[in-house]
Parts: sequence; structure tokens; C-alpha cells
Amino acid sequence: MKYILQWSSPNNIPFIYMGLGQSGFIKRNCAFTNCFVTSNRAYFDDYRKFDVIAFHGPELVRIKKHELPKQRSLHQKFVFGSMESPDYYPICSSELDNFFNWTWTYKAASDARWGYMVVRDSNNKVIGPNIEMHWMKKEEMAPVSKEFKEKLKTKTKAAAWFVSNCHARSGRERYVKDLNEKLKKYKLSVDVYGGCGTLKCPTEKQDECIKLIYRDYYFYLSFENSFAEDYVTEKLLYPLQNNAIPIVYGGANYTRFMPDGIYLNARQLGPEKLAEKMNDLILNPDQYADYFRWKTHYSYHDRQESIETDDYCRFCSMLNDEELVKKVTTYPNFREWWNLPNRC
Repeated sequence: MKYILQWSSPNNIPFIYMGLGQSGFIKRNCAFTNCFVTSNRAYFDDYRKFDVIAFHGPELVRIKKHELPKQRSLHQKFVFGSMESPDYYPICSSELDNFFNWTWTYKAASDARWGYMVVRDSNNKVIGPNIEMHWMKKEEMAPVSKEFKEKLKTKTKAAAWFVSNCHARSGRERYVKDLNEKLKKYKLSVDVYGGCGTLKCPTEKQDECIKLIYRDYYFYLSFENSFAEDYVTEKLLYPLQNNAIPIVYGGANYTRFMPDGIYLNARQLGPEKLAEKMNDLILNPDQYADYFRWKTHYSYHDRQESIETDDYCRFCSMLNDEELVKKVTTYPNFREWWNLPNRC
């Protein structure tokens, strides 16, 4: 059995989904189910007997030195886990340098991944996202079929955006306000759903709302709440899985996630050029359809869709890899690895 101690609260995402004991791994039908999760530090008479001590990144921002483990054993892995951006939760203390053995985050350079999506090729093989991606060039991709072009003809509205955080560090609300001003020239607009807009999309009806992207909208705003390396959330899956062109706004290198020529980058274009480009594509159906040539060659999925890519299953598999567990690794300057430049 591999024993995992959640040093941080077990009630926060994503720790809450690990399940108690072996239940999370058994329920997922993981290849390995011999991992046991608890938040009870007294489960053994000595917490150095645990194989893993897992720490939730956002809680570490304000943690005091005396609240960290006083001792550790050589076989243990101290693991930093976070699905949140360091722009919101920077680690500014040097106390955590050389503290963690493994990282478990959305970053491509993490030891284990807590990601938001999977890219597969036409053979259904997982190929990304990764630091290095070898995409087909758009001109080498197969043309879009007539049948697919017919599907796109139901679209009548420019862009949708589902959003609930109205005061994001990225300033995305101001950008959308400016974009809407520029779109007026073309009699177009961004429809904003949720707490930050005039249109409603209740949580219990989210699936129905997402279908609107498929049917009605040419574009979807995949705007992140903060700028950070590799911080690309499920917002990108909405358009990719629903026949809309993503308009991205974030700090990631998007070539790790998508081939060139299938999306628009709002930060690079600026509101005026973006509005013009959106209008041009709407007025030119063949050019618009060309943005979907990738669909013959790639597909996008939620990571939890498959045991092969499930992040919790993968973590248990890592603990059963003797070579990996024996290897001693630490992060000497954890702040540099995790934080944005000049964030602290």
C-alpha cells in the first residue's frame, strides 16, 4: 500500500476529488488502486511513515514555518499541488526552497499533471499538451468537408463568453468592453453570460448553454483570469469541442496547446484588429471553415474522460514506479519555478 497524507485541507479542489482511503482509485478503475489517502496526521504514530505528504498550493501562501512538518524520512515525497495560477497564489517565502520533491500542477514541466485537457492525434494517441509539440502545418491538413461547412451555417452571432469572476487580475473585463466598442462598427457584439453579463447560464443548465456555442456562435472567448505559463483552463475546450474558433487571452505559449491558424490571440491583435478579423471571417465562410481543418487530425478531451489520462490514476501509478520513487529530486529555488517574474 502507498500512503498519501493530505497535509492541507482535504475539502479544497482538487484534493477533495482524491477520495478517502482507496475509494477514489477504485471508483476510477485505475491501473493501480493500492494508494490510500487520508488527512489524519495521526493515522500512523509517526507521519514520516507516509509515502507522500501532499500540500495544497493556495494554502501555502500564508502558512507559517511552524505549521510545516518538522521532520521527514528519506523515502517520502513532499508534493506541491495546485490547479490555480501563481498570479493569485505566489509563493514568496524562501522556506519552501528545496522543500518539495515533486510538483503536481497544470504546468507542462510538473512531475505529475493536474491538467484541464488532452490532445489526441488521429490514431487516438495522447500527444499533448506538452512543452514541445510537433503539429502538422495548416496547409498540410485535409480540407474541411462540405458536410462540415453545412453545420457551420447555423451560426448567426459573433461571440459568446461565460464568466463569473468579474474582477480578474488579467483585466479581461476591460478588454471585452473595448472589444465590444470596436465591434459596434460591424454591428456585432460579444454576448456575456453569467454574473458579469446580461445573459444567464445557470450551473444546472451549463450543458444547454454550451450547445449554444455549437449552434449559434462563430467565436468563443477563452479568456483566462490571470497570466501564467501554461495556465490554460477548460475555457479552451468549450470552443474546440463545439465548432467555434477560440479567441485566447492568457500568458501561455499557445503552441503547446494548438496548431497555428486555428485560433485568434486577443493579446497579440488588440481589440481593434481583433474586431476587424472577426468580421472578416464571418463575411468569408470558406476562410472561417479553414480554421477547422485540424479536426481531421486532432481531437480535444477532458483529462478525466479516460483512465489513461486521469490525473489521480497517474499519481498512484507514479508511486508504484520504483525507479521514479528511488530517484531523489528537489526544487532548489521553488519560487523561481512557480512564480511569475516580479510577482513577490
